[in-house]
Amino acid sequence: MVRWGGVADDFTGATDLAANWVARGLRTSVSLGVPEADQLPRLAAMDAVVVALKTRTAPVADAVGQSLAALDALRGLGCTRFYDKYCSTFDSTPRGNIGPVGDALMAALDADVAVVVPSFPANGRTVYHRQLFVGDRLLGESSMRHHPLTPMTDSDVVRLLTPQTVNRVVSVPLPVVRGGPDALRGALRAAGGEGRAYAVVDAVDDADLACIARATADHVLVTGGSGLALGLPRGDGDASAAMPVEPGFRAVLAGSASAATRRQLAAARGSVAARKLDLAALRADPAGEVARLTRWARERWSAAPDAPVLVHSVDEADGPDDPNNAVGQNGQNGQNGQNGQDAVPPGGRPAAELVEEALAACAVAFAAAGARQFIVAGGETSGSVVQALGVRRLDLGPALAPGVSWAHGAAADGRAYNLALKSGNFGRQDIFTSGWEAIS
Repeated sequence: MVRWGGVADDFTGATDLAANWVARGLRTSVSLGVPEADQLPRLAAMDAVVVALKTRTAPVADAVGQSLAALDALRGLGCTRFYDKYCSTFDSTPRGNIGPVGDALMAALDADVAVVVPSFPANGRTVYHRQLFVGDRLLGESSMRHHPLTPMTDSDVVRLLTPQTVNRVVSVPLPVVRGGPDALRGALRAAGGEGRAYAVVDAVDDADLACIARATADHVLVTGGSGLALGLPRGDGDASAAMPVEPGFRAVLAGSASAATRRQLAAARGSVAARKLDLAALRADPAGEVARLTRWARERWSAAPDAPVLVHSVDEADGPDDPNNAVGQNGQNGQNGQNGQDAVPPGGRPAAELVEEALAACAVAFAAAGARQFIVAGGETSGSVVQALGVRRLDLGPALAPGVSWAHGAAADGRAYNLALKSGNFGRQDIFTSGWEAIS
């Protein structure tokens, strides 16, 4: 019976949460979009199910509507506890979507209090005195301050969330967490005693996450990045069932322009055949650019069938304002503009949209050529690629890094794929070259 249900605001976040549940012994599947009737029997056999949505920057009403539809489907599967999963860097604007989605889920579940836990120490995300850190830097001083869709210029999670919600927002400092589950449970009970409230809870290491997980064991709803899932007690079983490995060609599709992804591109340089998207060609003839890349990939696979090819949106040495960039900081709009803003020609489309569509089209064309194994970098890119391939469910396989795992997914046309969906900021530096070892 399904115990946990997750609602994730992007596809990489969904696999991130699923991977952490698997690490704690929960048999977990990811539904790509709200599950349809034919998926329900397989999902009902899981311990946990995550519904992956593309709602992080969607209009507020759409994000709320899709999230409530996901909640209804998870309730129908028998879920008794729910996890509202958003980015560990709290990607949002003063309007949302973290607050409005959380408010809707709290109201639907009649929850008095919900913890807010962006912390994921294994990936450098921690909260101390309600300040969110990315590594050793405050969020507002990190590269996220330049994000063109959700620029994070403040680091105070209470201040970030307050304008987005109709509920109260309080903070629970680290000394309370270090006082143990009973002390934290009392603080959370007090927070919810005066009407619905969010409690932003400090956490700087995995022991803090374990304390929060124990203190919220009777909560119907928790919210945050995926780190809190690692605080659950470890089950006795092995949830990481053997993942089928699909024979076929290999490809990396990198739509992210984050600093981490650029370092990963630099590490792959010289070892992996790579081509950069030509933004001018995409604007003039997108189908022609995809055809050019597909011909090149076929040639490479003909010469070296076991070697991956890599298609990317930025060069590893590019800065967010480089006029040759296809996209700007963190995989969003770019091309000759300040802070990664797209210099869109009159009547043109933002670069980010063109890149997403081009990489999704490459995935389809590469699959037709025989590719079955993909590493995809970037949340929006991952969503577009998986949707284009027609995959509706992912079953988790071996972990590659905190927040990154291989998965197996079947499409309606009968093809099946191995997919590693990687947030732009996650993964080891050599992931584009060493990531294949887990399925070799």
